[in-house]
Amino acid sequence: MALDPRTEASERLGGREVRVLEPSPPAVQEGPWFADDPVAPEGASGVVSPVSSGEVLWQDLVDRDPGLAEFCAERWLAAWTRLEPLPPRFASTRASLHRVAEHVMKPARERANGKFGLRYTRGGFGTPFYGGDEQLRVEGAALVYSHGADERRVPLTTLQAAAQLAGVPGEDDETPLAVDAAASAALGSWYGFCCSVLEELRVAAADPSRVQLWPEHFDIALEAGAEEAGARAACGGSPGDEEHAEPYLYVAPWSARPEGERWNATAFPGAELSYAELLAADDQRELALDFFCTRLDDLAA
Repeated sequence: MALDPRTEASERLGGREVRVLEPSPPAVQEGPWFADDPVAPEGASGVVSPVSSGEVLWQDLVDRDPGLAEFCAERWLAAWTRLEPLPPRFASTRASLHRVAEHVMKPARERANGKFGLRYTRGGFGTPFYGGDEQLRVEGAALVYSHGADERRVPLTTLQAAAQLAGVPGEDDETPLAVDAAASAALGSWYGFCCSVLEELRVAAADPSRVQLWPEHFDIALEAGAEEAGARAACGGSPGDEEHAEPYLYVAPWSARPEGERWNATAFPGAELSYAELLAADDQRELALDFFCTRLDDLAA
Protein backbone atom coordinates (compact mmCIF):
# COMPACT_ATOMS: atom_id res chain seq x y z
CA MET A 1 0.00 0.00 0.00
CA ALA A 2 1.48 3.35 -1.06
CA LEU A 3 2.04 5.98 1.59
CA ASP A 4 -0.50 8.83 1.90
CA PRO A 5 0.67 10.76 4.99
CA ARG A 6 -2.09 13.38 5.05
CA THR A 7 -4.91 10.85 4.71
CA GLU A 8 -3.29 8.59 7.29
CA ALA A 9 -3.03 11.47 9.77
CA SER A 10 -6.60 12.57 9.09
CA GLU A 11 -7.91 9.07 9.75
CA ARG A 12 -5.89 8.99 12.99
CA LEU A 13 -8.02 11.97 14.11
CA GLY A 14 -11.34 10.62 12.89
CA GLY A 15 -11.38 12.48 9.58
CA ARG A 16 -10.31 15.97 10.69
CA GLU A 17 -8.61 18.32 8.23
CA VAL A 18 -4.88 18.08 8.87
CA ARG A 19 -1.49 19.21 7.63
CA VAL A 20 1.68 17.12 7.81
CA LEU A 21 5.30 17.70 6.80
CA GLU A 22 5.53 14.90 4.25
CA PRO A 23 4.44 15.09 0.60
CA SER A 24 1.02 13.59 -0.02
CA PRO A 25 -0.93 12.68 -3.15
CA PRO A 26 -2.43 13.61 -5.50
CA ALA A 27 0.42 14.89 -7.63
CA VAL A 28 0.26 18.62 -8.38
CA GLN A 29 0.44 19.26 -12.11
CA GLU A 30 0.48 23.09 -12.07
CA GLY A 31 3.39 25.50 -11.60
CA PRO A 32 5.37 27.03 -10.22
CA TRP A 33 6.15 24.29 -7.69
CA PHE A 34 4.48 21.18 -9.14
CA ALA A 35 4.24 19.97 -5.54
CA ASP A 36 1.87 20.25 -2.61
CA ASP A 37 2.53 22.73 0.18
CA PRO A 38 2.47 20.50 3.27
CA VAL A 39 1.50 23.24 5.72
CA ALA A 40 -0.73 25.44 3.53
CA PRO A 41 -3.30 27.01 5.89
CA GLU A 42 -6.15 26.95 3.38
CA GLY A 43 -8.89 24.43 4.07
CA ALA A 44 -11.66 23.65 6.48
CA SER A 45 -11.88 25.50 9.78
CA GLY A 46 -10.04 23.89 12.65
CA VAL A 47 -7.23 22.49 10.49
CA VAL A 48 -4.61 20.69 12.58
CA SER A 49 -1.08 21.82 11.69
CA PRO A 50 2.51 21.23 12.76
CA VAL A 51 3.23 24.98 12.52
CA SER A 52 1.78 27.95 14.35
CA SER A 53 -0.11 29.33 11.33
CA GLY A 54 -2.66 26.53 11.75
CA GLU A 55 -5.81 26.97 13.80
CA VAL A 56 -4.97 23.93 15.95
CA LEU A 57 -1.48 22.58 16.60
CA TRP A 58 -0.63 18.90 16.72
CA GLN A 59 1.10 19.71 20.00
CA ASP A 60 -2.22 20.99 21.39
CA LEU A 61 -3.75 17.59 20.71
CA VAL A 62 -0.78 15.76 22.22
CA ASP A 63 -1.13 17.84 25.39
CA ARG A 64 -4.73 16.65 25.70
CA ASP A 65 -4.11 13.09 24.48
CA PRO A 66 -0.60 11.78 25.27
CA GLY A 67 -1.43 8.67 23.23
CA LEU A 68 -0.76 10.78 20.11
CA ALA A 69 2.81 11.53 21.13
CA GLU A 70 4.48 8.56 19.45
CA PHE A 71 2.51 9.06 16.22
CA CYS A 72 3.51 12.74 16.09
CA ALA A 73 7.12 12.20 17.12
CA GLU A 74 7.69 9.68 14.31
CA ARG A 75 6.49 12.30 11.83
CA TRP A 76 8.07 15.41 13.41
CA LEU A 77 4.62 16.95 13.94
CA ALA A 78 4.88 17.43 17.73
CA ALA A 79 6.27 15.74 20.86
CA TRP A 80 9.61 16.15 19.14
CA THR A 81 12.36 13.70 19.96
CA ARG A 82 15.94 14.85 20.45
CA LEU A 83 18.68 14.54 17.88
CA GLU A 84 21.17 11.92 19.03
CA PRO A 85 24.90 11.25 18.42
CA LEU A 86 25.46 9.97 14.91
CA PRO A 87 25.99 6.25 14.14
CA PRO A 88 29.51 5.19 13.09
CA ARG A 89 28.64 4.70 9.40
CA PHE A 90 26.82 8.00 8.99
CA ALA A 91 29.35 9.67 6.67
CA SER A 92 29.61 6.75 4.21
CA THR A 93 25.84 6.29 4.20
CA ARG A 94 25.31 10.00 3.63
CA ALA A 95 27.66 9.90 0.63
CA SER A 96 25.88 6.92 -0.92
CA LEU A 97 22.40 8.36 -0.39
CA HIS A 98 23.56 11.66 -1.85
CA ARG A 99 24.36 9.75 -5.05
CA VAL A 100 20.87 8.18 -5.02
CA ALA A 101 19.28 11.62 -4.63
CA GLU A 102 21.28 13.16 -7.45
CA HIS A 103 21.41 10.31 -9.97
CA VAL A 104 18.07 8.56 -9.42
CA MET A 105 15.49 10.72 -7.65
CA LYS A 106 16.40 13.99 -9.37
CA PRO A 107 16.13 12.70 -12.96
CA ALA A 108 12.98 10.68 -12.19
CA ARG A 109 11.05 13.75 -11.05
CA GLU A 110 12.69 16.06 -13.59
CA ARG A 111 11.51 13.90 -16.50
CA ALA A 112 7.91 14.32 -15.33
CA ASN A 113 7.70 18.09 -14.77
CA GLY A 114 11.11 19.73 -15.08
CA LYS A 115 11.49 20.09 -11.30
CA PHE A 116 14.02 18.26 -9.16
CA GLY A 117 13.57 19.49 -5.58
CA LEU A 118 13.11 16.72 -2.99
CA ARG A 119 11.48 16.63 0.45
CA TYR A 120 11.64 15.08 3.88
CA THR A 121 9.70 11.81 4.10
CA ARG A 122 9.13 9.67 7.17
CA GLY A 123 12.44 8.14 8.21
CA GLY A 124 14.27 9.50 5.19
CA PHE A 125 13.77 11.67 2.11
CA GLY A 126 12.13 11.44 -1.29
CA THR A 127 10.33 13.19 -4.11
CA PRO A 128 7.02 14.98 -3.97
CA PHE A 129 4.34 13.05 -5.85
CA TYR A 130 4.72 13.53 -9.60
CA GLY A 131 3.28 12.23 -12.87
CA GLY A 132 0.52 9.72 -12.20
CA ASP A 133 0.85 9.85 -8.40
CA GLU A 134 4.36 8.42 -8.44
CA GLN A 135 6.90 8.84 -5.65
CA LEU A 136 10.40 7.68 -4.79
CA ARG A 137 11.61 7.67 -1.20
CA VAL A 138 14.35 6.16 0.95
CA GLU A 139 13.38 4.11 3.98
CA GLY A 140 16.34 2.71 5.90
CA ALA A 141 18.47 0.73 3.44
CA ALA A 142 15.72 0.45 0.80
CA LEU A 143 14.46 2.53 -2.09
CA VAL A 144 10.66 2.61 -2.36
CA TYR A 145 8.73 3.39 -5.55
CA SER A 146 4.99 3.95 -5.33
CA HIS A 147 2.54 4.45 -8.18
CA GLY A 148 -1.04 4.93 -7.13
CA ALA A 149 -1.95 2.12 -4.76
CA ASP A 150 1.02 -0.04 -5.80
CA GLU A 151 4.37 -0.04 -4.02
CA ARG A 152 7.68 -1.74 -4.78
CA ARG A 153 10.98 -1.62 -2.91
CA VAL A 154 14.53 -2.81 -3.49
CA PRO A 155 17.63 -2.85 -1.28
CA LEU A 156 19.97 0.05 -2.01
CA THR A 157 22.79 -1.95 -3.54
CA THR A 158 23.84 0.00 -6.67
CA LEU A 159 22.71 3.06 -8.60
CA GLN A 160 21.89 0.78 -11.53
CA ALA A 161 19.42 -1.26 -9.47
CA ALA A 162 17.87 1.88 -8.00
CA ALA A 163 17.51 3.47 -11.43
CA GLN A 164 15.80 0.36 -12.80
CA LEU A 165 13.17 0.57 -10.07
CA ALA A 166 12.71 4.29 -10.70
CA GLY A 167 12.50 3.93 -14.48
CA VAL A 168 15.53 6.15 -15.05
CA PRO A 169 17.33 5.08 -18.25
CA GLY A 170 21.05 5.14 -18.86
CA GLU A 171 22.31 4.70 -15.29
CA ASP A 172 24.71 1.76 -15.36
CA ASP A 173 26.89 2.44 -12.29
CA GLU A 174 27.33 -0.90 -10.49
CA THR A 175 29.58 0.48 -7.74
CA PRO A 176 28.23 -0.86 -4.42
CA LEU A 177 26.34 1.63 -2.27
CA ALA A 178 27.34 1.71 1.40
CA VAL A 179 23.96 2.24 3.09
CA ASP A 180 23.57 1.36 6.75
CA ALA A 181 19.95 1.28 7.95
CA ALA A 182 20.68 2.95 11.30
CA ALA A 183 22.74 5.70 9.67
CA SER A 184 20.01 6.23 7.06
CA ALA A 185 17.46 6.60 9.85
CA ALA A 186 19.70 9.18 11.54
CA LEU A 187 19.83 11.11 8.27
CA GLY A 188 16.04 10.95 8.10
CA SER A 189 15.85 12.32 11.65
CA TRP A 190 18.12 15.21 10.67
CA TYR A 191 15.91 16.09 7.70
CA GLY A 192 12.77 15.74 9.83
CA PHE A 193 14.20 18.05 12.49
CA CYS A 194 15.28 20.62 9.90
CA CYS A 195 11.97 20.42 8.04
CA SER A 196 9.95 21.01 11.22
CA VAL A 197 12.10 24.03 12.11
CA LEU A 198 12.16 25.52 8.61
CA GLU A 199 8.40 25.15 8.12
CA GLU A 200 7.91 27.04 11.39
CA LEU A 201 10.39 29.65 10.17
CA ARG A 202 8.19 30.17 7.10
CA VAL A 203 5.43 31.45 9.39
CA ALA A 204 7.42 34.48 10.54
CA ALA A 205 10.06 35.04 7.85
CA ALA A 206 9.66 37.69 5.16
CA ASP A 207 8.79 36.36 1.69
CA PRO A 208 9.78 32.73 2.35
CA SER A 209 10.09 30.14 -0.38
CA ARG A 210 9.07 26.51 -0.06
CA VAL A 211 11.21 24.13 1.95
CA GLN A 212 13.06 21.83 -0.44
CA LEU A 213 15.85 19.28 -0.27
CA TRP A 214 18.31 19.99 -3.03
CA PRO A 215 19.91 16.85 -4.52
CA GLU A 216 23.12 18.54 -5.67
CA HIS A 217 24.25 19.71 -2.23
CA PHE A 218 21.93 17.34 -0.29
CA ASP A 219 20.80 20.12 2.05
CA ILE A 220 17.24 21.04 3.01
CA ALA A 221 16.57 24.77 2.83
CA LEU A 222 14.38 27.75 2.08
CA GLU A 223 15.09 31.34 1.04
CA ALA A 224 13.74 34.32 2.98
CA GLY A 225 14.15 38.09 3.28
CA ALA A 226 13.83 41.09 0.99
CA GLU A 227 16.14 40.73 -1.99
CA GLU A 228 15.90 44.40 -2.98
CA ALA A 229 17.17 45.39 0.48
CA GLY A 230 20.08 42.95 0.31
CA ALA A 231 18.52 40.94 3.11
CA ARG A 232 17.67 37.69 1.35
CA ALA A 233 19.42 34.52 2.47
CA ALA A 234 19.31 30.77 2.21
CA CYS A 235 18.49 29.12 5.54
CA GLY A 236 19.00 25.41 5.77
CA GLY A 237 20.44 22.27 7.21
CA SER A 238 23.29 20.34 5.63
CA PRO A 239 23.96 16.69 6.55
CA GLY A 240 27.69 17.41 6.24
CA ASP A 241 30.10 18.03 3.38
CA GLU A 242 33.79 18.22 2.54
CA GLU A 243 34.35 20.99 5.09
CA HIS A 244 32.02 19.59 7.78
CA ALA A 245 32.23 16.04 9.12
CA GLU A 246 28.81 16.34 10.80
CA PRO A 247 25.51 18.07 10.00
CA TYR A 248 25.07 21.78 10.62
CA LEU A 249 22.57 24.61 10.18
CA TYR A 250 23.47 27.62 8.09
CA VAL A 251 22.38 31.07 6.94
CA ALA A 252 24.00 32.12 3.67
CA PRO A 253 23.16 35.69 2.53
CA TRP A 254 22.62 36.15 -1.18
CA SER A 255 24.53 39.43 -1.43
CA ALA A 256 25.20 40.94 2.00
CA ARG A 257 28.48 40.15 3.74
CA PRO A 258 27.71 40.84 7.41
CA GLU A 259 30.42 40.79 10.05
CA GLY A 260 30.48 40.02 13.76
CA GLU A 261 30.57 36.96 15.98
CA ARG A 262 27.18 35.71 14.77
CA TRP A 263 28.56 35.37 11.25
CA ASN A 264 31.04 32.65 12.06
CA ALA A 265 31.11 30.43 8.96
CA THR A 266 34.53 29.87 7.41
CA ALA A 267 33.71 27.72 4.37
CA PHE A 268 31.23 30.29 3.00
CA PRO A 269 30.10 33.86 3.78
CA GLY A 270 27.46 33.45 6.47
CA ALA A 271 26.67 31.78 9.77
CA GLU A 272 26.57 28.18 10.95
CA LEU A 273 25.45 26.20 13.98
CA SER A 274 27.14 22.85 14.56
CA TYR A 275 25.58 19.50 15.32
CA ALA A 276 27.54 19.41 18.58
CA GLU A 277 25.92 22.69 19.66
CA LEU A 278 22.49 21.27 18.91
CA LEU A 279 23.21 18.08 20.84
CA ALA A 280 24.23 20.14 23.88
CA ALA A 281 21.11 22.36 23.84
CA ASP A 282 18.29 21.87 26.33
CA ASP A 283 15.76 22.73 23.61
CA GLN A 284 17.22 21.90 20.20
CA ARG A 285 14.34 23.29 18.13
CA GLU A 286 14.31 26.55 20.09
CA LEU A 287 18.04 26.99 19.54
CA ALA A 288 17.66 26.27 15.82
CA LEU A 289 14.78 28.73 15.37
CA ASP A 290 16.65 31.40 17.32
CA PHE A 291 19.71 30.83 15.14
CA PHE A 292 17.74 31.43 11.95
CA CYS A 293 15.62 34.32 13.25
CA THR A 294 18.46 36.34 14.75
CA ARG A 295 20.53 36.11 11.58
CA LEU A 296 17.60 37.11 9.39
CA ASP A 297 16.90 40.00 11.77
CA ASP A 298 20.54 41.09 11.42
CA LEU A 299 20.20 41.16 7.64
CA ALA A 300 16.88 43.04 7.78
CA ALA A 301 18.41 45.65 10.07
